[in-house]
Amino acid sequence: MALYKHIFMRILKYIFLLLLLSILGTTVYLATQKGDFEVSKSSIVKTQKSTVFDYINDYKNWETFGSWMQKESDIKFDYDAKTIGVGAKFAFESGSDDGDIKTVFVKENDSLAQKINFNGTKAAISWKFKDTIGGTKVTVYCKGKMDIMTKISAFFKGGISSVLGDIYEKSFRNLDKTLNYEMKTYSIKVNGIVQRPLGFCLKQTVSCHIKSVSKNTKIIMAQMVHFFTKNKIPMAGNPFVNYDKYDVANDFATISVCIPVRQQISISEGSDVVSGEIIAFTCLKTTLIGDYSHSKEAWSKAKKYIAENGLKENFAGNYTEVYVKTIDNIKQPSKWITEIYIPVFPKAISLPEPVVESTDMAKPSSETP
Repeated sequence: MALYKHIFMRILKYIFLLLLLSILGTTVYLATQKGDFEVSKSSIVKTQKSTVFDYINDYKNWETFGSWMQKESDIKFDYDAKTIGVGAKFAFESGSDDGDIKTVFVKENDSLAQKINFNGTKAAISWKFKDTIGGTKVTVYCKGKMDIMTKISAFFKGGISSVLGDIYEKSFRNLDKTLNYEMKTYSIKVNGIVQRPLGFCLKQTVSCHIKSVSKNTKIIMAQMVHFFTKNKIPMAGNPFVNYDKYDVANDFATISVCIPVRQQISISEGSDVVSGEIIAFTCLKTTLIGDYSHSKEAWSKAKKYIAENGLKENFAGNYTEVYVKTIDNIKQPSKWITEIYIPVFPKAISLPEPVVESTDMAKPSSETP
């Protein structure tokens, strides 16, 4: 019996040594292999190019289609004050994994270039957008160098090309689904005449071409939220935009991106953020539930209601959009809420002719009260 036990222990010892040598050999093999890699994937997204480009250009949208972001339930995101365009950045953390992505180049509606750092592995990512039959051809290209741990991890998952290829394919499917369902599911309701209340706000004003209004609103809104967070200022309501000037003929707009505060706040000179007042006015309220890309239709319906109901716009008032729910509150675009307020004059109410009692002063009544 003792002999069998001795033989069994020696066999286990040899098996253990073989496993150890195998692991060591694999590690040495992987360590001596080149860590350079290149991966490219393309897909057709059934949405117009400008929409696809704008969506990928904003890092806050990545949570809705990035397959690796959705897979990791405990992942935490830290967005920079700027999430759109050159210099945009965000960091992420999930357990022992962490990294960040930064945009380094943008060609409007054409291409993007980014740099990513994931657990020490650095890579360059480029996106190319091209009009094609049925939508937009999106091509992503990733080139980088793996550290030893990434080499080992990728090896047991079929290689880095397989890992990244799977991520990109699933992300493209998510992107197509999001843009085709979430962004196209919406509703518009004209609520009627309401009164906007008085109040105070902090705001930042910018002038630009009309086509840049939406992009500048997103950029400045992120900066404003970052300003409030940094200075620990509580918000007293939902962020909104006042259209101070909107000149279609000359392709020129001036907008003020605002966040309500409980009381007037003094801001030091030289800051882009200034203190302002919310002016009370009578207005027509219209609610858009869905992606902001449908706001043009919502404005058109509101204007049509004004014309059909004998109302008159009060051009001295504030044309306003209030962002009740955005990507900061909920990731699905179909559930975002935007309220539109168009200043109007209160509609005159026809009153009946006043009844005038007849009084004969020459013949006073003899009756007493």
